[in-house]
Amino acid sequence: MVFAGTQYNPSLTPNLVILGMNYLAHAFLSFNEGELLTGNMISDFVKGKAKFDYPAGIQAGIQLHRQIDEFTDTHPVTAAAKQYFRPQYRLYAGAFVDVVYDHFLATDGRLFEAFGDLAAFSQHTYSLLEINRSFFPPRFGKMFGYMHSQDWLSNYQFREGIQKSFSGLVYRAAYLTESDVAFEIFNARYSELQQCYRAFFPELYKFSAERVANF
Repeated sequence: MVFAGTQYNPSLTPNLVILGMNYLAHAFLSFNEGELLTGNMISDFVKGKAKFDYPAGIQAGIQLHRQIDEFTDTHPVTAAAKQYFRPQYRLYAGAFVDVVYDHFLATDGRLFEAFGDLAAFSQHTYSLLEINRSFFPPRFGKMFGYMHSQDWLSNYQFREGIQKSFSGLVYRAAYLTESDVAFEIFNARYSELQQCYRAFFPELYKFSAERVANF
């Protein structure tokens, strides 16, 4: 998922391509397991053999994150959703779709009923992450301060939060200069994109649950 906060400083993550980071999906698909959640959220900040420096539960989360990304990127429904953004944004279409998926997940209130609502789930997620703060890579640790204080996870339910997230892509992408058209596409194709989410997410949930059961 892309960073929703307006005060995020892109210089905190030099030389990293952190564009389509669907944080809400990764948090939700950690199934309320603290170490799995931590690995799932820090995965893109952990390179190569560094993953073996972490406890087994966090390693499993790192692996799960990468499996979720591959499943998402190669899914035919995601390919269909990308087509709305591809003419304007080409290779960055997938990054916008990641944000879109998190929006529809955030507005899918029935999924968060076990926690009360999305806001409660978000606060619970931050609390679980705080327990394992000592394992945060430095760059994720800095970013997490913004994520928590600005409540990025909850903000994905709002269209203005998506607009800010789209704008955040521009700061981290070498060849993006604007995101206004992407937000126009999001609004114009809202129903179609929502249908993509509804077709895709149950399959992603099943895939993730099966992977976690095998860890």
